[in-house]
Amino acid sequence: MTLPSWEIGRALGIPIRVHASWFLVFVFVTWTLATEYLPGALPGLSDSRYWGMGAAAALLLFLSVLLHELGHSYVAQRYRIPIGQITLFLFGGVAQMRAEPPSPKAEFLIAIAGPVVSFALGAFCLGAALAADWLSLPFGGQGFVVLGGLLGVVNVQLGLFNLIPGFPLDGGRALRAGLWAWGRDFHWATSRAALLGLGFGFLLASAGAGLIGGALSGMLHPSTASNGGWLMFIGAFLFGAAWSTRRQASLRLALNATCVRDVMIRAVVTIPSQLSLQAAVDEFFVAYGYGSFPVAEEGRVVGLITVQDVQAISQGLWTWRTVADVMRPASPELFIQPEWSIMQAMELMVRTGFDRLVVMEDGRPVGLITGSAVARFLQLHKA
Repeated sequence: MTLPSWEIGRALGIPIRVHASWFLVFVFVTWTLATEYLPGALPGLSDSRYWGMGAAAALLLFLSVLLHELGHSYVAQRYRIPIGQITLFLFGGVAQMRAEPPSPKAEFLIAIAGPVVSFALGAFCLGAALAADWLSLPFGGQGFVVLGGLLGVVNVQLGLFNLIPGFPLDGGRALRAGLWAWGRDFHWATSRAALLGLGFGFLLASAGAGLIGGALSGMLHPSTASNGGWLMFIGAFLFGAAWSTRRQASLRLALNATCVRDVMIRAVVTIPSQLSLQAAVDEFFVAYGYGSFPVAEEGRVVGLITVQDVQAISQGLWTWRTVADVMRPASPELFIQPEWSIMQAMELMVRTGFDRLVVMEDGRPVGLITGSAVARFLQLHKA
């Protein structure tokens, strides 16, 4: 079952959502700070003070993660890449970009923006903590020093961790930008960067297992077991994300390497433009079971008619209305060349909303490329 998420506000025009899993890690971080870190750094306070400071620190840590993601999002928006939302969840945060970067330079700048924000926040927090310590601020000044130092160190660690050169971490995306610029192939670069992500995920999970094993055997302090558990968790997440990305990249490489000619339906079924809607339904939509048909007039494709176009007309008028009355007029986006790749065909379908395109060669239709034909290819490729 998919866990829910809730929108808590907007920044840079982007919806900010909190995933249900965030509350789990928020409670865990607050508990760890209130029962272990803060009592050791600030002895003598009440339990309620420790829990209050722990909750405040946990919120500020996630605010740092949000600012890290907003760094990515701001640069992405400068390149006109829409951001669907930013979600805070179990492993931190993720900005949902709805388009790929237009160039290796854009990819590098978007990737590096997050760590730059984290390092800037880390420097600010550490500087503020040092200043507060030097000034010996009264009324909780030592607590400000401790929390400032904690936030500074965590932000620096966040920046350094994200610079690991394994996709989908920021360092892996920067690596992908370099491989993209070198090899001139975005999907090949993605596949190679994800391969390193698999390796780093395996290393992190192995290191975590080693820490847990050392704690259980008595060779290490028992407290290292929790650190090992987090390392295993993060390593498994990174491995899974890199594996999924590598599979998608391999699939995209296959889609780019396969021509429309190899997948298209060669039996082109067209509907005459002057046919009544009732006849079109009876003789074509019901008989063939397709969701749409090219419309022909004097041997030329002049449009496309879909089930939705027919359903928009009252059934009582089907006898009196013709296909030409309700069809979508032909436009350059309706036609495609047989040498185009399946990837280009899919992108054109998504952009235009057509579920089939007419394959043209030497000015005449030679086939159709449909969503179902592409789906069959994907199923065979997966098999």
